[in-house]
Amino acid sequence: PRIDYSDSSTEPSLLLEPQSTNLYLYSEPTTNEGATSGVTYESFNWAIGFTNCVKYGDNSAVRYRYGGTISASTEHTLSAFVIMDDLSEPKIGGYASDKDFSLVLGGSVVNPNSSVNMGNNIWRVSSTAITSASPNVGNNGIIKYTAQSNKGFRVVGYQLEQNSYATSYIPTSGSTATRLGETANNAGGAGVFNSEEGVLYAEISAFDNGYYNFWSLSDLSNKEIALGVKDGLLASTLYDGTTFLINNSAPLLDGNNKAAIKWVSGTSADVWLNGLKVYTYTGTIPTFVANDLITLRQGDRQGNFHFYGKTKNIQVFNYALTDE
Repeated sequence: PRIDYSDSSTEPSLLLEPQSTNLYLYSEPTTNEGATSGVTYESFNWAIGFTNCVKYGDNSAVRYRYGGTISASTEHTLSAFVIMDDLSEPKIGGYASDKDFSLVLGGSVVNPNSSVNMGNNIWRVSSTAITSASPNVGNNGIIKYTAQSNKGFRVVGYQLEQNSYATSYIPTSGSTATRLGETANNAGGAGVFNSEEGVLYAEISAFDNGYYNFWSLSDLSNKEIALGVKDGLLASTLYDGTTFLINNSAPLLDGNNKAAIKWVSGTSADVWLNGLKVYTYTGTIPTFVANDLITLRQGDRQGNFHFYGKTKNIQVFNYALTDE
């Protein structure tokens, strides 16, 4: 398992990510990969493991370094680690003097969507965009224009993914590299879980990938109680092979959320989010009998819609807790 410590205010999380490929050939470059101008390569101690950098100077010249190869009309995410010479937070954007540099995908400047503080004055910047129908497929990277600020900066950890967000760093050295999708399955068994009633509880923060991201109690094929995330909303399902109930309407907070689904087979089911009851299933509640729910898994009953994100806590109670 990989443990994520990026949220220093709370306990760390179990990090589960989908398969992704870094399309840059040299993520920690010491030489040119594609079109390059006005930059140098230096040794530099980043305090987070890197030992070299691409050095961008002031605004006396246009400076850029490009790499990787993208596909047309496809969503990609570009990311990199940056430290400003004056140790300030980088200002990313267009061509104005209040910006320090711009991100480029397929030859076009794209809007930044994230700057994550990694500590030690290091920021991981990223941008996600759908490429044009006829992009300059090799022009992907960071550019500094003469109209921007006079601040210099250093860059390392270039990553280019066919993805809707920046996943954790995938190092490359001369070729692309792929990190396989991660799974966390097969917890428990028929003698562990009480199918007739209980609570599935999770403290989670999912990646916004446009799909359902589920943790579930299931029979591995047809029946399930599931809790997860889709499009910034809490999602929950109950299915006994005949009756299927789903709800995804409660907005999540940014970052970690505490969620639960409580069920009593054939009688009632409630959904909770951050201490509030946000939904009560009405009508015919699915009926579960002994051994219907035999395993806890990352994904739905058939192993699809894996939960990709951060999990701080996941628990199953073998009885329906009171509201208190």
